[in-house]
Amino acid sequence: MNIALIGYGKMGKEVEQVAKGRGLTVSKVFDLHNNSGGVGLTGESLKKVDVCIEFSTPGVVIDNIAAVAGCGKNIVVGTTGWYDKLDQVKKIVKEHKIGFLYAPNFSLGINIFAQVVSHAAHLMDRYTQYDAAVMEHHHRGKVDSPSGTALTIASSILQGMKRKTEILSETSHGPIKSHQLHVASSRFGSVTGTHAVVFDSEADSIELVHTAKNRSGFALGAVVAAEWLKGKRGFYTMRDVITL
Repeated sequence: MNIALIGYGKMGKEVEQVAKGRGLTVSKVFDLHNNSGGVGLTGESLKKVDVCIEFSTPGVVIDNIAAVAGCGKNIVVGTTGWYDKLDQVKKIVKEHKIGFLYAPNFSLGINIFAQVVSHAAHLMDRYTQYDAAVMEHHHRGKVDSPSGTALTIASSILQGMKRKTEILSETSHGPIKSHQLHVASSRFGSVTGTHAVVFDSEADSIELVHTAKNRSGFALGAVVAAEWLKGKRGFYTMRDVITL
């Protein structure tokens, strides 16, 4: 299987190493020097490529997606910060009839964790004595707070726990209402990433925790997603990779 890597930074290099370790051929590597505005992504440069893996920046990701789609190639996108343009991307994918897969977090573990949390929330919904909360910890250099992964996990709880209808992601300066799901964040040190879900009652507490140890888990998930997407058409997320 041949892949092209559209990668700017540490994650792109990590994906390249993982891909080669799994026996994939990295045919092309595009960065800011050879792909400004997506101009390097052409039918000729992607001729032998089965799937592209994209980890760039929010400012250029749409150009990259459009260029890859224009060449009729499938693409896995790990860049975040563009989700307000989701409808535009869906239109591009449909128009060019390609396979497209994106996720805020490609870790296989965190995506399995999200499925476990969703099932647990569904079980807990009938027992009103249990409340729920999400807590996440990341390194002090992380830009977004709460993390996109924490919000995704919170959304999965809302889907299973029907009595929770609102995500409260800011610091609460008063009582939290019963229909609100609080997502708390902390930033310190060099923590790679920890996400915890707690179901609490007066009698006991159940805590589910996922802790990332390094970036390799994210890179592996992106490569596994690319392997899964080969030959497919349509719009997918990591949920499809995990459950199908």
